[in-house]
Amino acid sequence: MAKLLYLVHRLPYPPNKGDKVRSYNLLKHLSQRHQIYLGTFIDDPADAPYLEKVRSLCTEMYIGRLSPSLAKLRSLVGLFTGEALSLPYYRDKGLRDWIKAVRMREPIDGAVVFSSVMADYIPDMQQLPTLVDFVDMDSAKWTQYATTHRWPMSSIYRREGRKLLQFERAVAQRSRRSFFVTAAETALFVQAAPESIDRVEAMSNGVDADFFSPAHQFPSPYPAHEIPIVFTGAMDYWPNIDAALWFATSILPTLKQQHPALRFYVVGRSPDASIISLATDPAAGIVVTGTVDDVRPYIAHAALIVAPLRIARGIQNKVLEAMAMAKAVVASSTCAEPIDAQHGTDILCATHAEDYVKEISRLLAAPVLASQIGMAARAKVVSQYSWHAHLSKIDRYIEEAMK
Repeated sequence: MAKLLYLVHRLPYPPNKGDKVRSYNLLKHLSQRHQIYLGTFIDDPADAPYLEKVRSLCTEMYIGRLSPSLAKLRSLVGLFTGEALSLPYYRDKGLRDWIKAVRMREPIDGAVVFSSVMADYIPDMQQLPTLVDFVDMDSAKWTQYATTHRWPMSSIYRREGRKLLQFERAVAQRSRRSFFVTAAETALFVQAAPESIDRVEAMSNGVDADFFSPAHQFPSPYPAHEIPIVFTGAMDYWPNIDAALWFATSILPTLKQQHPALRFYVVGRSPDASIISLATDPAAGIVVTGTVDDVRPYIAHAALIVAPLRIARGIQNKVLEAMAMAKAVVASSTCAEPIDAQHGTDILCATHAEDYVKEISRLLAAPVLASQIGMAARAKVVSQYSWHAHLSKIDRYIEEAMK
């Protein structure tokens, strides 16, 4: 049993958004085998009730309070220091002092860093064996953002992509091993950082197929006369915002002409003002739920699930969760590509608005087909996407570090 620092940029609970699903399951996996010293931030007061749940998995824990508005101001320091703005955003003297104190007091065997920005807290990776879960190549995400925004944000995002890539390359070189969520994401990083080809590998996401199971019974959250189509996710995250807006304006109107009872449900926390505005016109057939206690009833009683992301990095947990609940999913080709699923068998893929209209209409007209695809999707998830199978990759590197 090792003593490990585990540094995460956001409280790894509740597992209600992509990064927290992965960071929580990694924490749970590590805590079953090692003593965990967790350093993290809480950036949403709504997460405060879950501190004891997280504490129960740790030997010791440091929680930094992070105000997103103040952190954004602090990040501007990067314009003067020449570094990526993401680094001062998460910089905290209290966390740095806690890490120093723990390392002086305890024989820490190694560190596991979740998200590249937290590697800033381990400057001596040569002395402290460190594993880094990049999850996604964040520098590529910022560069991609630059192509979908106007100046001056396009310029800021492009700079962030360039500066963050410099930092990511240095981290990958200093760490014992680094992980990305898909083979494609790993290959993308190696293309940008060829010197790290022997130091990085893919470690896929999983899903709790018992929790997300069609066997659970829930009352329907929908009126009986509706045909609910559902999109889930954190609705303050730009790729989700972009996807919901695009679906609502470019796809939904055509679908409603064919299926007047259809309703588009946008289910997820912290909806952006642009998302909230979608629901102001009752005739549009759009419902924005905001935070829900449990997303599963919305998935279970949906006619189908959509994931129309035009900007997507890595495996989308929202897709795996819907598949685990035996729901037919129509997803963007970009979103579906990292998942080992067959178009037309386990999932339906779409690229253009007319593709979504075609595939969704096809499923709505053939409930038996939708059910068959849903059951095949669950079988795929159960056989290939358990968390234990994927996260066990990290165990042998921890064992090597302890020798």
